[in-house]
Amino acid sequence: MAKKSKIVANERRRATVARYAERRALLKELIRKPDTDAAQRIAAQAELQRMPRDASPVRVRNRDAVDGRPRGHLRKFGLSRVRTREMAHRGELPGIRKASW
Repeated sequence: MAKKSKIVANERRRATVARYAERRALLKELIRKPDTDAAQRIAAQAELQRMPRDASPVRVRNRDAVDGRPRGHLRKFGLSRVRTREMAHRGELPGIRKASW
């Protein structure tokens, strides 16, 4: 089980990313376009720099939905490898069976 503070901090980051997503996308588009003049591009870069660090989606950590484990996250299930294995053994994941040969 991960520390509650880490889980809460990650959720706060998710909220910040969602809050600034539209504005960030607009600024990044302005910066990327070749027909944007230099002054506009520099202003957009400066505004992007002034945004909070946690507004960047790269800072959000994928965590296990059940216990918040940060490592070994499987996107398909939203769980860690450990939790996925446990739930698969108990038959709690539909369509998943233990391999045997």
